[in-house]
Amino acid sequence: MAVGGTTGAWVLVLGLWGTVAGGQNVTARIGKPLVLNCRGAPRKPPQQLEWKLHTGRTEAWKVLSPQGGHWDSVAQVLPNGSLLLPAMGFEDEGTFQCRAMTRKGKETKSNYQVRVYQTPKKPKIVDPASELQAGVPNKVGTCVSEGGYPAGTLSWHLDGKPLIPDGKGVSVKEETRRHPETGLFTLQSELTVTSALARGGAPHLTFSCSFHPGVPRRRALHGAPVRLSVWGDHTASEPLEEVRLVVDPEGGAVAPGGSVTLTCEVPAQHPPQIHWIKDGTPLPLPPSPVLLLPEVGPQDEGAYSCVATHPSHGPQESHAVSVSIVAGEEGPSAGSVGGPGLGALALALGILGGLGAAALLIGVILWRRRRQRREERKAPENQEEEEERAELNQPEEPEAAESGAGGP
Repeated sequence: MAVGGTTGAWVLVLGLWGTVAGGQNVTARIGKPLVLNCRGAPRKPPQQLEWKLHTGRTEAWKVLSPQGGHWDSVAQVLPNGSLLLPAMGFEDEGTFQCRAMTRKGKETKSNYQVRVYQTPKKPKIVDPASELQAGVPNKVGTCVSEGGYPAGTLSWHLDGKPLIPDGKGVSVKEETRRHPETGLFTLQSELTVTSALARGGAPHLTFSCSFHPGVPRRRALHGAPVRLSVWGDHTASEPLEEVRLVVDPEGGAVAPGGSVTLTCEVPAQHPPQIHWIKDGTPLPLPPSPVLLLPEVGPQDEGAYSCVATHPSHGPQESHAVSVSIVAGEEGPSAGSVGGPGLGALALALGILGGLGAAALLIGVILWRRRRQRREERKAPENQEEEEERAELNQPEEPEAAESGAGGP
């Protein structure tokens, strides 16, 4: 087995996209590599270990040779004692065992039960009904999931609540097919509802379906919902007042990191159960008339609505409101600091401006008083000068008269 020169490459590949498993029960994705560790085995030669497997490729236990062989394309023992399966397939499901001898001569064993899986496409509802008629059976649509392994299961929801087939108000027709070449499964589930769901004054009903994997620790896949109108004798029942959805802040626009509060207002004597929907998908939250979104981020943006379910009226959905992040604005923490800061600055500037105006007014008053005093001082001086001039001019007239009188 030529693994000495490629060990580094395998370690790189496995570190990037492989799966290293050390537990008893192991799941591996089809087409991906899998590494099983041999606990207790020395990491470097000399090694005393033995790998054997019993899978769909063997009729009995198969012992693998550390020196390699024709099984290298399926499973090979790495220099550190681990077992590499380069590309997992359906035939690789089964049991793997490793027995090793430590440096101190202690024997250890590793046992693995390996299963493979393939995640299908998201389920979708095909051929949905355009509307529902009250009082008669209604085919809602067919939920389809393609390309999964193992088969898994499908389930239906009405306004976010599970629909349990009872043969009366709810009936489901299921079909499972396996592709002859790929070995992957296709599931179909046809839902039919009767008047028990169409009555109660609900003008619209929202249906959705989900896929549940057949392997543990794998998340369910949820398909896009369909919203159907209900027509018929539901108009004869007592109408329920409109369910209102109030958003704070108004308009649902908030800065990054802010908070949004959605309140579902239902005018009823006996408060119904309130469930929440985002972008047409029910939110997995306990019933509550208030939905708080703290520290809003991009993942919280979308259209929200609430569904009120009352035993005597059935489910009723509110109008949708949009929650969005306002670009270019700071969060509430920065805003709360910036607002008072700007107010204090404006107050300081106002006080300085008032003091400056007062100083200017006082300066003008003092300047006017000084000017008035100067004018008062100049007035007497001018008067004395005029008097002196008058005195100088008076003697000249008598002398002129005397010279005239003393002539011949």
